[in-house]
Amino acid sequence: MHSPATVPCFEIFPLDRGMAVDLQRKIDQKTKPLGALGRLETLALQLGLIQQSLAPRIANPHVLVCAGDHGAAKAGVSAFPQEVTWQMVENFLAGGAAINVLAKQAGMTLVVADAGVAHEFGARDNLVDAKVGAGGTANYLDGAAMSEAECATAMANGATLAREFAAAGCNVLGFGEMGIGNTASASLLTHCITGLPLADCVGRGTGLDDAGLERKRALLAQALAAWTEQPAPRAASGEDALRVLARFGGFEIAMLAGAMLAAAEARMTLLIDGFIVTSALLVAAQVSPAILDYCVYAHCSNEAGHRRQLDWLKGRPLLDLGLRLGEGTGAALALPLLKSACAFMKEMASFESAGVSEQTG
Repeated sequence: MHSPATVPCFEIFPLDRGMAVDLQRKIDQKTKPLGALGRLETLALQLGLIQQSLAPRIANPHVLVCAGDHGAAKAGVSAFPQEVTWQMVENFLAGGAAINVLAKQAGMTLVVADAGVAHEFGARDNLVDAKVGAGGTANYLDGAAMSEAECATAMANGATLAREFAAAGCNVLGFGEMGIGNTASASLLTHCITGLPLADCVGRGTGLDDAGLERKRALLAQALAAWTEQPAPRAASGEDALRVLARFGGFEIAMLAGAMLAAAEARMTLLIDGFIVTSALLVAAQVSPAILDYCVYAHCSNEAGHRRQLDWLKGRPLLDLGLRLGEGTGAALALPLLKSACAFMKEMASFESAGVSEQTG
């Protein structure tokens, strides 16, 4: 048995709900039937509680896309070759990817971080060099994907970036990822942390055919069978979750988990994207369960295990568009809804100010 994984220390407090009555009263006094704005009303309440304000606002929103390669990708867990990871990072830097377009449309600052891509980019504008392993993670079919020290370093790098964003006035942070093979890692993390059957956590990723999907399932079952420290029935603590992350995760997933924890500590709103990003949240929530108070689930993706993750977390997605791209695209698409929630709180008249009679029954 390994010694216990060191659990990073983050001070994340459950939301103080003392303002909830006043926030709900302000929402209910707007010129509309009670509850008529649906999810926008619950969003406004959550944003108000996170910010401890009757007038929540969106300030300097960012989306952090972390990229990393996976040793298991060469074993056939993905429909695409590993080289696509660095090629897509180049696409991000050139402004040609979906997340570039959608982040710009939403008014979000896009930050791309190399957490461990098997490629040397050199010093580049708009790329954060947070590389932990030059060749990506090791193959978890043969052993641990990363050491506990490497995992801790990747998490610390993510936390540092989130704190820098907070210092620059950012109060909403979206999360995205790029890494060929990372849906396989996310499937293993989800199975080990939630206890859901592995078959329910494995999907087609970047587009595997039926034969490819069966091969992926067999390889992941093989990876689990080779690990002598399998949590049973699930990773029930932060230490357990970090061991799972080191065994099966990716540098980009670890970096995202660290960034999420630091963002919640800084009282940001966390915009959670799809399947891989949510697997990072599963780890972070085992380290500090209070993080979930700060999470807005942008969408439910078309990857098989994502809805099961959301159900396990009791998370309600804002959108369900059949997306399965990653990159933080769902987070960028959801940000306008957060802006709308803040706008109606600030700009919509109350019954009293508009001289409109209230609902009587």
